[in-house]
Amino acid sequence: MSDTMQSLDQLSSLKTAAPEAPKYVKKVDKFNRAYATGKRKDAVARVWIKPGAGKIVVNTREVEVYFARPVLRMLIQQPLVAAARAGQYDVICTVAGGGLSGQAGAVRHGISKALTCFEPDLRGVLKKGGFLTRDSRTVERKKYGRAKARKSFQFSKR
Repeated sequence: MSDTMQSLDQLSSLKTAAPEAPKYVKKVDKFNRAYATGKRKDAVARVWIKPGAGKIVVNTREVEVYFARPVLRMLIQQPLVAAARAGQYDVICTVAGGGLSGQAGAVRHGISKALTCFEPDLRGVLKKGGFLTRDSRTVERKKYGRAKARKSFQFSKR
């Protein structure tokens, strides 16, 4: 406390530098793949991406075979299209739990997270598109004394 201020000019010299924004670094394994886990409803997807021709494999099957509906395939492609990287990365993923719609959402979430691991500069684009946010909505549990989660049994006065 021996350093006392004699004037206001000296006070400005004490100002600390503003904290810098966090720097994201590229995270790849020894095979030059980025890994991420995506989740949606009850589905969990483990996703690996690496530079390639744009081939997507889900549970050892082609994406066209596993996700037959075009809407689900389009959902999976969204992060790659938003980042302008369609056809530049090979995607290998294993997905379990839930139904097809939840699994497609989980794969989309995993691809988005893996892209940010491989190219940290894409984080802003993917975050703005809402691809990095985990959709936490799940099915509401059934309550006792009810037919379903909220539906009650038919009421009769007599």
